[in-house]
Amino acid sequence: MPAHTPYDGSSKLFTIGLKPLDLADWIEVDGNLPAHLAEKRRLYVELPEKVFVEEPDTRAAQQEVLDLLTAHLPARFPGRYRRSGEALVVDGAPMSPLAPPFNTPLLDAPLVTASLLVQEDLILMRKGEDGWRLAAGSLCFPSSWVLTEKFGKPLHRIHDPVPGFGPGSRPDELIARMFDGLQGQAVERFNWSIQAGDALYHPLTDAQRIDRATDRPSKFAGPDDIDAGAFIRVERQTLRKLPVSRDILFTIRIHLDPLAVLARHPEKASLAASFAAQLMALDQAQLDYKGLAGDRDRLVARLNHIAASA
Repeated sequence: MPAHTPYDGSSKLFTIGLKPLDLADWIEVDGNLPAHLAEKRRLYVELPEKVFVEEPDTRAAQQEVLDLLTAHLPARFPGRYRRSGEALVVDGAPMSPLAPPFNTPLLDAPLVTASLLVQEDLILMRKGEDGWRLAAGSLCFPSSWVLTEKFGKPLHRIHDPVPGFGPGSRPDELIARMFDGLQGQAVERFNWSIQAGDALYHPLTDAQRIDRATDRPSKFAGPDDIDAGAFIRVERQTLRKLPVSRDILFTIRIHLDPLAVLARHPEKASLAASFAAQLMALDQAQLDYKGLAGDRDRLVARLNHIAASA
């Protein structure tokens, strides 16, 4: 069963929806840990410039992230992580948290090492004259955006393509105040969508998003492709202010589940009905942003069928 079901109405799309987070639950680990870490390594080898960026003066903050993780993981997940001298053993594979995993100048950063300990992507936000900007990041599993296009940009420009979240909007102002006010506590939120296939690496440039909104193509070619190829993509996002650097660490954990899994869920009637209602509530700009304009009606029909079959 899915680990999270924010489409039950508890985390509506295009809302901020932040909730307090117990730091004991900061990181999530499941049976996909080896596969997700292997996919990150593949992407670092094949697409290093697309999945990691950094400003040169962020290395101390990156090390702070690595230190937090190497302290937290063995304590929280002793069955999956343990210290062995200077190494951290991850699922039986020793990995030195003090040595970069790749012998290249780009990937010798502490944030790269940190990212290969967890399934989460790791983004560092730093306060500047223009607000909080993306100062460094390991993003191997993007949900329809491109790290290099957002690198160095402040929040209001990062969110510019999101309907209702552009510069000067109320959500934009609330997010800026929330970042400023974040102290020792951590917070989490959920985002979700539907994609074709189960690819974790799912980038989309701003130009591609504009083209998609113009053409409104279907993601699913045939009538049976929704059951065969539709995956629910859930993002669990957390924010915490780093105690030393005072930068903010933004983590993104991806969960992918086949849409068909809802048909086997014990609460399928309420989940599918809520899911369908939320899709129906999206306006055209929101559908275009999510890439669901060409498939919304077919998805709703399938979800309603699941709900009715309970």
